[in-house]
Amino acid sequence: MSAEPASPPAPSTARVWLLAARPPTLPAAVAPVLAGTAVATIDGPFDVGLFLQVLAAAILIQIGVNFANDLSDFRRGADTPDRLGPPRAVAMGWLSERQMLAGAITVFGSAVAIGISLTIAAGWPILVAGAASCVAAVLYTGGPWPYGYHGLGDLICFAFFGVVAVMGSGYVQSGELTWALGAASIPVGCLVTAILVANNLRDIETDRAAGKRTLAVILGDRNTRAQYVLLIAAAFTAILIFAATGVLPAWTALALAAAPLALPLCRAVLGGTAGPDLITVLKRTAMLHLIVGALIALGALIAGL
Repeated sequence: MSAEPASPPAPSTARVWLLAARPPTLPAAVAPVLAGTAVATIDGPFDVGLFLQVLAAAILIQIGVNFANDLSDFRRGADTPDRLGPPRAVAMGWLSERQMLAGAITVFGSAVAIGISLTIAAGWPILVAGAASCVAAVLYTGGPWPYGYHGLGDLICFAFFGVVAVMGSGYVQSGELTWALGAASIPVGCLVTAILVANNLRDIETDRAAGKRTLAVILGDRNTRAQYVLLIAAAFTAILIFAATGVLPAWTALALAAAPLALPLCRAVLGGTAGPDLITVLKRTAMLHLIVGALIALGALIAGL
């Protein structure tokens, strides 16, 4: 009898934590900070120190989301060997539940520390927004009633990683909330939600089997594909309307230059791309989100010159 092949060795400790942080998801934290900061400083000063603090806090919250999801999904049985996404650290046995919990607490604690500094600089609304973001991150798959398991993940993602992130970033710089910040948050929110939709589309079958009722599970495969395309279309339509009507500076229409990058993604999703190939769609959607956020920021900066 031939011996069974040996399991591949576990990655180094540093690489395990890097994989658990899920680097491909981190652009989701960067785009709203770029857009919100640039729009807020069109007619005012730019504080680089505040910008870097907001950026660091946003990235830490995204990493905290990933750590908390890794732990909660494992505990609820959503991470099974049949799952198509990248390996999860706790499910693979690379990190214990206690280690992942400690990691999540450390990351969220660091975000809170930065949030306190930003609150001193910009006022109590930042404390409220930051605390709400951390709570929403934990309760996505954790707590007694994880909203990500009840079809509300898409809505909360749009609200916190779109509206709150863009408007909060802008408020730190200018001390006020404006219609322009609200307008900038719409395309950013649509695209960050499209990232989540691509992820949940990939996992419909395994999530359904685990009792994780994401909106994709509720809507089904066909409708979820339509939802993805509608979110992409809504993002670019919003940019066009807001730039044309003056709610956003006309220069922010530069973000429409990213539309050709969206077309093959929409074709792939509508064409039935499934399984591991959706991981590529997810990663490219994340890059589209970052590019659009950066182009909105560039347009706002040009308008302010």
